[in-house]
Amino acid sequence: MGSAKRLSEEEVKALPVPETGNKVHYFKGCKLQGVVAPGGFGVRVTAAGAKSYILNYRAGGKERRLTIGSCDTWSAVAAVREAKKLRLTIDHKEDPMADREAAKVVAKGETVASVLDDYIERYGKKKLRRWQEVDSAFNRLVKPAVGKLPVHELNRGHIAKMLDKIEAGSGPVMADRTRAYLSSCLAWFAERDDKFTYGAVIVKAKRRSTNASRSRALSDYEIRLIWKAAGGEGTFGVLVRFLLLTGQRRSEAAGMTWGEVDGAGVWTIPAERSKNRRAHSLPLSRAALELIQAQPKDGAYVFPCSTGTAYVAFSRGKLAIDKVMGDAVAPWTLHDLRRTAKTLMARAGVRPDISERVLGHVIAGVEGVYDRHGYEAEKRDALEKLASMVERIINPPAANVLPLRREG
Repeated sequence: MGSAKRLSEEEVKALPVPETGNKVHYFKGCKLQGVVAPGGFGVRVTAAGAKSYILNYRAGGKERRLTIGSCDTWSAVAAVREAKKLRLTIDHKEDPMADREAAKVVAKGETVASVLDDYIERYGKKKLRRWQEVDSAFNRLVKPAVGKLPVHELNRGHIAKMLDKIEAGSGPVMADRTRAYLSSCLAWFAERDDKFTYGAVIVKAKRRSTNASRSRALSDYEIRLIWKAAGGEGTFGVLVRFLLLTGQRRSEAAGMTWGEVDGAGVWTIPAERSKNRRAHSLPLSRAALELIQAQPKDGAYVFPCSTGTAYVAFSRGKLAIDKVMGDAVAPWTLHDLRRTAKTLMARAGVRPDISERVLGHVIAGVEGVYDRHGYEAEKRDALEKLASMVERIINPPAANVLPLRREG
């Protein structure tokens, strides 16, 4: 790197052109019209003959080189004055290049869709256990509605209109879930963009009554209708039946891979996919095994979606089942199947502590700490009893069959 004792327009014009690459000539301490050039100020000359004023500095422990402007459009004195201002900014622990980079992001029109993708890639895949569900909701419900909008133009009205449409088409639960997914994403983005105001765009969750849903177990009449309707809904229908026969969480079942089921019919949910972060083994009943063995084996997942990944379109599948049943069944959720399985095991005489182990709940107290027995035989017996109970409900003995009517 060279050095010059004087700084003037003539001096800049006379700087030699390198044969290759570029060369920087520094003018620290040179005075021009009463303004002293700060440290790091110089002129970069390329092999093509282009000359530009630059400022080198350190920020965050890294060397930075900021281009002030072309020597063809900036005068030497204007460039020195700009360098002086930038130097003051840097001395106050600010990084002018970071500000310019952020401005470029805004200028190029970063969209809601690009923010959603960035969130999934940089945060979701690393922090969210069910990031595929979040990504699916973004792709199916959010991007078609607001994805093309510049993220800084997004407002509360856009989101409210989108959520109303989701509620009408996919139900209130999916609308609430999508609102929560988007809320987390926008809060994450707001931490990285000073110009984005999270509070100005997010819509508050609607207050809905949850007491009934949290205690709901399906009646025998409802079980028969749901089981029958599920029979015509492909992969999702098989998943619904499997949930009733096992009592497992929907995300854990939907993510099941063929490699998780051994030759003895024991399905082991790995710790990284289990809600309580503990591996959970489940000796499947004959009925449950028959369901999954009938599934195509041309991919890794037992319940794949159309793209070959784990099934995530729960709301769409459930809406299809509800459409078949009409208003014959009161509002229900997939989690009701888990509660129903627990209730049916109790009816079949399964001990409560065993059904809790089937569901993968952590056993509380001293028993949970010191009892390390696997209870595989007991869990297998409980699931066979559950399967027998379901079979009697969906195919009751002919002598006891009455015309179907809604049970109170």
